[in-house]
Amino acid sequence: MKVIRDPIHGYIELDALTLALIDSSPMQRLRRISQLGLSNLVYPGANHSRFEHSLGVMHLAGMLTTRIDTVTGDEKEELRVAALLHDLGHGPFSHVTEGLVKHYTRQGHEDIREILRKGELAEILADHGINPARIEKHIKGETDFGKILNSEIDVDKMDYLVRDSHYTGVAFGLVDHARLINEMQFYENKLVVAAGGVKAAESLLVSRFLMHPSVYYHHVSRIAETMFVRAVEDLIHQDMLDPFELRMMDDARTFEMIRNNGGYAGELAARLDGRRLYKRALYVGFEEVGDSVLKQRRNVRRIEAEIADMVGIDSKEILIDIPRDPAIVEMKALVKVNGRMLRLDEASHVVATLEQAHRDNWKMGVYTTQENRDAVGKAARDFFDVRREIKQFRLTDLEG
Repeated sequence: MKVIRDPIHGYIELDALTLALIDSSPMQRLRRISQLGLSNLVYPGANHSRFEHSLGVMHLAGMLTTRIDTVTGDEKEELRVAALLHDLGHGPFSHVTEGLVKHYTRQGHEDIREILRKGELAEILADHGINPARIEKHIKGETDFGKILNSEIDVDKMDYLVRDSHYTGVAFGLVDHARLINEMQFYENKLVVAAGGVKAAESLLVSRFLMHPSVYYHHVSRIAETMFVRAVEDLIHQDMLDPFELRMMDDARTFEMIRNNGGYAGELAARLDGRRLYKRALYVGFEEVGDSVLKQRRNVRRIEAEIADMVGIDSKEILIDIPRDPAIVEMKALVKVNGRMLRLDEASHVVATLEQAHRDNWKMGVYTTQENRDAVGKAARDFFDVRREIKQFRLTDLEG
């Protein structure tokens, strides 16, 4: 048994199996995959990796399973392995390239069957009598105990909220994971939170709510990530990059490929290198454009071309970012109160109020170069029929 020091959880124990898995090439690649994409352009300390997050999730999974009597020794081992390997399917810069990879390969970051059944990992799992299919099912939350890793409230979220808060310096990741784990149990084959853990569950949801606009959907991060995705996609369209190969690359290799391109991808890479990012020409929420704008998520290239024609510029100088519908799945987590099973938003007034507030944080962006900002902004407002903003006067505006 060996231990490593983690800045979030302290000492994490590693046995022979987990040590062998950690030393494998697929796991070592995660050291070179940024946990928060390009957020370090906003928060310079946000340079932590998927590797350390995976160790943290494994540690928390071990803490939780030791408390549950119905989990057998073999299942505990499977769940620790699944927790350690759960992010192997992430491509460069984590969620930044996830949509792109899934579009071209039809594989999400949880689809890791091929990774587990070939090469080093297959040999290690076979040597320890572990079924790769079971590991993937746990990772996807398709088993009862897999809900520990993948459900409305799971150890994955517990780790990344605290870890991301620590490395960005944003003091919103105040999740009492020890209390929450202590109050989680299985009831009728469902992972539930006991009444004593409701406040800790509230803390997790409030933390996630606050981290979204401040970190995960910060406008500078969204602009940089949209530029990066467009550069990578340009290489794919030129048959210079295989999407299946992209999925197994790391951050540095991918960035170097776009940096060495002599065309559009290279131009975007140079801007990212120098932090000369596109600017917000339009940045609005549902109140200004309505929920129906979500239907346009698949049409952004066409819309970019139309707005570019209105302005008289190349469509490559316009990037449109329409995030997905901002649902909060954690609200559906089950809570056991006085022998009754309730959804978390039914048991907590705090949680019930977060859904609309979370939607208020949603923003659609139209980005362009500094010199085209005003013209593109006007054209985008006309195209999306942006509703006039209500002017809110302060008392100081009325004085004098």
